Amino acid sequence: MLFERPADDTLYDALIARSADYEGQIYVCVKTTGIFCRLTCPARKPKRENTLFFDTIAACMHSGFRPCRRCKPLEQAGREPVVDELLARLDNEPELRWTEDELVRRGYDPSTVRRAFKRAFGMTFHDIVRYRRLGEAARQLADGARVIDAQIDAGYESPSGFRAAFQRLIGKPPALSQNRELLFADWFDTPLGPMIAVADKTHLHLLEFHDRRALPTELEALQKRVRSSVAIGRTPAIDQIEAEIRDYFEGRLTAFKTPLALGGTPFEKHVWTKLIEIPSGQTRAYGDLAREMLRPEAVRAVGRANGANQFAIIVPCHRILGADGSLTGYGGGLWRKQWLLRHEEKMREQATAMEETA
Repeated sequence: MLFERPADDTLYDALIARSADYEGQIYVCVKTTGIFCRLTCPARKPKRENTLFFDTIAACMHSGFRPCRRCKPLEQAGREPVVDELLARLDNEPELRWTEDELVRRGYDPSTVRRAFKRAFGMTFHDIVRYRRLGEAARQLADGARVIDAQIDAGYESPSGFRAAFQRLIGKPPALSQNRELLFADWFDTPLGPMIAVADKTHLHLLEFHDRRALPTELEALQKRVRSSVAIGRTPAIDQIEAEIRDYFEGRLTAFKTPLALGGTPFEKHVWTKLIEIPSGQTRAYGDLAREMLRPEAVRAVGRANGANQFAIIVPCHRILGADGSLTGYGGGLWRKQWLLRHEEKMREQATAMEETA
């Protein structure tokens, strides 16, 4: 018989009772701590509004949550020995960079490891390593750690390494631009890693985190759309957005004034406008946006437009959650999305406190 998932309220009751009825079938994610647990975890129980329930460990980790150290949800009886061996080594040697060469050096076959972890968790060993590091980086940043320390711990490239990668991405000689104005690209550091900005003299055309997988494709599509080329350089629009992003991360700014060159369809532009209207510190679901646009049937189309956004942070697609309040996909990584939402919630709380004391 297939497992039929109970309602979340039923699962919360099971969590409070530490019931083993759903062991291995349901996991609880706690929004306030960023941790996921078994329902039988002995730790202090969260409030109902701070819980999310997922069917798999992979879903928990993809949503930016890290495993609890008390109930150890990654441990399972009767599992292939290689899985438990590597999880133990991952706990005991958190600083080690687990490349495929490192696995071979320690006597493991990378293909065997990949298949064993996919069978156990629906994700690879290297997926688990990456999500753990990114989750730890988000926690360190939220606790006020230095950016460079968090980046190194998460396995980011060094600044010099990133400069070289940036040159490879952007630095090819500009093609013929058909007598059109060139676009210019440059990058700047943020607490969540480098961001790449592309702009003409007056308007910003793209702002993305440097490790977004779709970035090369976005740059190519942008050049085709404007029938021009991208060269390395600075414009006033890039200077302006760098200053505004710095103020945002330092808690001094919630609305951006840099002019945007929105290049999507009329529907996409409508969605992006609605995203910008979401106040900092608040969130919406895809269905909420569709209803606000008087297109309640267009939830999936709203989701696609949300994913097509090329202006990270300033067109705040990170403020969109699933219908059940869960973190959904984010091109910059769910760990960044979680960090941004917590940052904006703190800014909102500080603003409210200032208003009350004024």
